[in-house]
Amino acid sequence: MKKKLLIDLLIIILLNVLIKPVAIFGIDAAVQNRLGSDTYGLYFSLLNLSYLFNIVMDLGINNYTTRNVAQYPHIVPSYLGKIIGLRLVLFAVYVIITLGFGLAIGYRDGALSILGILIFNQFLNTLILYVRSHLGGLHLFRTDAVISVLDKFLLIVMCGYLLLTTTDYFFKIEWLIWSQTIAYALTLIVGFSLLIRHIGWPKLKFKWAFSYAIIRQSLPFALLVLLMMLYSRTDSIMLERIHTKGPYEAGIYAKGFRLLDTLYMFGMLFATLLLPVFSRMIKEKSKDTGFLLESARDLLMGGAIVIGFIATHLSLLILGWIYTDDIKESAPAFILLMWSFVAMTITLVYGTFLTAKGDLKFLNIISVFGIAINVGLNFIVIPHYGAEGAAISTLSTQSFMAICQIIRVHKILPPHQALQTVLKFGALLAGMLILYFFLPVNMWTFVLECAAGLLFLFVFRLIDISRIRLAFSEKL
Repeated sequence: MKKKLLIDLLIIILLNVLIKPVAIFGIDAAVQNRLGSDTYGLYFSLLNLSYLFNIVMDLGINNYTTRNVAQYPHIVPSYLGKIIGLRLVLFAVYVIITLGFGLAIGYRDGALSILGILIFNQFLNTLILYVRSHLGGLHLFRTDAVISVLDKFLLIVMCGYLLLTTTDYFFKIEWLIWSQTIAYALTLIVGFSLLIRHIGWPKLKFKWAFSYAIIRQSLPFALLVLLMMLYSRTDSIMLERIHTKGPYEAGIYAKGFRLLDTLYMFGMLFATLLLPVFSRMIKEKSKDTGFLLESARDLLMGGAIVIGFIATHLSLLILGWIYTDDIKESAPAFILLMWSFVAMTITLVYGTFLTAKGDLKFLNIISVFGIAINVGLNFIVIPHYGAEGAAISTLSTQSFMAICQIIRVHKILPPHQALQTVLKFGALLAGMLILYFFLPVNMWTFVLECAAGLLFLFVFRLIDISRIRLAFSEKL
């Protein structure tokens, strides 16, 4: 079973590595190159607005489903219809909240029409995730892996065709949005059809007592996700709304945020693997919990520091590979966002540990402070610094969250060999600084810095595969 699980996890990671970067950089970035920063910036801010409250459609239902389907697979047909009924009610609430918020901050006419389609896309995506939660609960991991990337694959085919067969001036942002809608819809149909083969047809119904019990149980986790969305997704919305060149600055910000979001997506794959391992270790009061936490932190944070240095040194080169205009203007925000990823890797590991421990109250409290810092700083810096100001807010907020979680975790698990850890990271920083100051800016430097950074991670023992494999093999 352990071997099958690890193979299935590797398949999921492989499919994500092969498909999602193509969708992000081959399609999404290409669309921005066609449309320019102004048009894409408005779409980007509306997309993030549609993300803000989408937890309202879930409220922890997917986690509840995965856990209960795995434990009691025979009950799936009886409550699938009840959950779908609950989701329709929650979708109505989500629509009211999101459109109401959009109206309140000044969106009208065409912008509201785009927001309406994006809201529907979020609904379809939530249903796909719900179907996947059943597939995961039934241990159909390979089917789940295919469904997890099918929408991106279809988007690549459809939108790629449109990009190849139209001129720059003829392409419309609505084509990207409707391509997403069709891709989500087809993926939902395929996923639901495969699920029905295993469980049969559900009966659609709404049970208030059943729905209330699930919502009450999941509310702390849902609140945490909502608060995290608010402090991580409001930058582009505020940028587009309060800066004098809002859509343009939001488009500039999107160019750096796209790579940050991609890196975070792969970090989340790692965190998803850590959560059940931490949960079992905590339950069994394992002495190796701190050992695994620090090994995972060293791996992710070390890699993020290497990425931060490369992005700082070669920002114009990297952006030039992806985009066709506004390269110099995009570089400052891009560099700051890449350094934000260092703080985010800490929250991926430490936040996952605190979630596994059930310390959601603490995470919710610091998330409220995170929102206050993010929104307050944005109001101050965005009018003067635009996209760079929003990136400063992101770096500040993520750093605050990381520091709070480090302090909290190490009160529970005192750090092992703290001095040795400081020396390892100090050596990595020194090595990357030498490369930064002595190497020219070109493609070969990029290759050399990537190779040298990876070598440093192994030499300074920030990557220790044997230790991580030992911890996972004992606890999976």
